[in-house]
Amino acid sequence: MRLTQGTFSFLPDLTDDEIRLQIDYALTRGWPLSVEFTDDPHPRNTYWEMWGLPMFDLQDPAAVLDEVRACREEHPEHYVRVNAYDASLGRQTVALSFLVNRPSHEPGFRLDRQEGRDRQIGYTVHPYATERPAGRRYASGGSGDGARSNGHGG
Repeated sequence: MRLTQGTFSFLPDLTDDEIRLQIDYALTRGWPLSVEFTDDPHPRNTYWEMWGLPMFDLQDPAAVLDEVRACREEHPEHYVRVNAYDASLGRQTVALSFLVNRPSHEPGFRLDRQEGRDRQIGYTVHPYATERPAGRRYASGGSGDGARSNGHGG
């Protein structure tokens, strides 16, 4: 199952040149960028792990792409996304968000039915990936120790 979250998620994966063009698009509008990763892609999991800090001072698309590449190298079997923030309305708002890396195998989700009082039925989305421990949720899963990096080797 192909996860479809964020801009461009219904399209084929972006190449590095296409990613650089999107980064340049965001920077020319004054939108700072950040890189995030996760192995829990549940649609309601909006708080992914940050790769370093948001890049408020970077204006060079190549420097941002270097951070994307470093995150993908460190977490090859995780979802990695780029977020662009727009503060023009007086608050930081995500103006653009797109995936730049996916695990080699995306197991997908199932709907769990929950029956409540008075014949009420609710559903919960359950990601198959979370049946395995963090750090081991996808094909190779890296070292498997669950260690996370802050993007600066720490």
